[in-house]
Amino acid sequence: MDKRSDYITWDEYFMGIAVLSSLRSKDPNTQVGACIVNPENKVVGVGYNGFPRGCSDDDLPWARTGRTLETKYPFVCHAELNAILNSISRDLTGCRLYVALFPCNECAKAIIQSGISSIIYLEDKYPDSDSVLASKRMLDTSGVEYRRYEGRQEIILGMKTR
Repeated sequence: MDKRSDYITWDEYFMGIAVLSSLRSKDPNTQVGACIVNPENKVVGVGYNGFPRGCSDDDLPWARTGRTLETKYPFVCHAELNAILNSISRDLTGCRLYVALFPCNECAKAIIQSGISSIIYLEDKYPDSDSVLASKRMLDTSGVEYRRYEGRQEIILGMKTR
């Protein structure tokens, strides 16, 4: 008997973990998950977007518009930062980050500082925003590689429809 030939790739596996993590987010508009993998293909961190530990999901705002303190933006920790902070390793040098949405400029800073060497993202929803343009500029300058996920979408996105 021959081995199976229809198994998923590493990219599909790790992006699947990122998408599965996004399902933990309580954000009513945007759910993002992230997965950090070391050079030996071992998961060393996962995260999703949400409020900091100890901050009630019921007491802080989820709005996208309004005065700054009436929106989620000053309160939410992004998936990438949570994956870095939740990492089981303090040394993320050479690791890959799988993430559902291209990182903002604030997350790019944390990614660069942590030593992560490459980013694989599922979607670049805001490519012309100042935040993403700044992120790409910093990532290019620092040598952090990034590429769009090219695996089978139906395997990854099928998780959200079940």
